Amino acid sequence: MFQLVELNIPQRTVIRHFNRLFGFDLSKSTLNNMKERLAGYYAETKLKILERIVHGSLVHADETRANIKGKTGFVWVLTSNTEVVYILADSREGEVVQQLLAGFKGVLVSDFYTAYDSIGCPQQRCLIHLMRDLNDEVLNNPFDTELKQVITAFSELLRAVVETVDRFGLKRRYLKKHLAGVERFYAEIGKADYRSDGATKCKDRFERNRDKLFTFLSFDGVPWHNNNAEHAIKAFARLRDVIAGNSTEKGLEEYLTLLSVCQTCKYMGVDF
Repeated sequence: MFQLVELNIPQRTVIRHFNRLFGFDLSKSTLNNMKERLAGYYAETKLKILERIVHGSLVHADETRANIKGKTGFVWVLTSNTEVVYILADSREGEVVQQLLAGFKGVLVSDFYTAYDSIGCPQQRCLIHLMRDLNDEVLNNPFDTELKQVITAFSELLRAVVETVDRFGLKRRYLKKHLAGVERFYAEIGKADYRSDGATKCKDRFERNRDKLFTFLSFDGVPWHNNNAEHAIKAFARLRDVIAGNSTEKGLEEYLTLLSVCQTCKYMGVDF
C-alpha cells in the first residue's frame, strides 16, 4: 500500500517487484484484496478525519474530475492544517459540498467556484487565484490604463498585507490594521467611472466578492490562499495518472480512503 498510494507505483509494477525480489507468486487479485481489506479497516478513520475537519475552525476545499471506467466522477477534497479527506461524488454541484460541510461554523477557504457561495459561514477566496486572473487580464489588455490602475491599487494593498503576514504571521491583532486600507481601496474604485470593459469587469468582480476577499484579516490562522487544498488535489492527480481510469467506483473509493490517511499523515508529520 505504501508503494501504491504514497509512491504512486502501478499495481502491475508492485506485483512484479515483490514476485521478483522475494520469490512470491502474487496475483493482481491478491493485491486488490489487500487494498480492499485495508481500506475497510481505515474506513472509520476516514470518517473521523472528516468529522474533525467539519468541527474545526478552518476548512480548505477544492474539487477535480475522476475517470471511473470511462464514466466521469468528481473528487472533493477538504483539508484543515493537519488533516485531509477525499470524497468521491457523482457531480460537481453545490449540494455535495453543502452536505459535507453541514454544521461547519469556521472559515471556508476556496477558489471562486460559485458552488461554495451557498455555504453559510465566513469565507475567504484564494487571492493567488485572483492574482493569476488579474495578470491574465493585463496580458490580454496591455493598453488598458484604467485596468492597470485598478490592479495596481489592489496589488499594493495585498503587498502590504503579505509583508505583515511574513513578519508577524496570520494574527488578527496585526492584520486588522489593513482593514482601513481595504475600505480606501473600495471607496476609490466605487467612485471611479471606468470606461474600459476590462476595468469595469474587474471592478464588478471586486465588489461582488467584497465580503470574501479579506476575511482573513479578521481571524487568527486563516490564510489568504488555498494552497493546502491544492497540494492535496495534486496528490490525488498523481494517483489518478497511475490508475488511468482503470479503477471501478468501489476501487477508487478504496484508494481515496487510503490516500486520506496517507496525506493526513504527511500533514501531521507522521510516517504513513
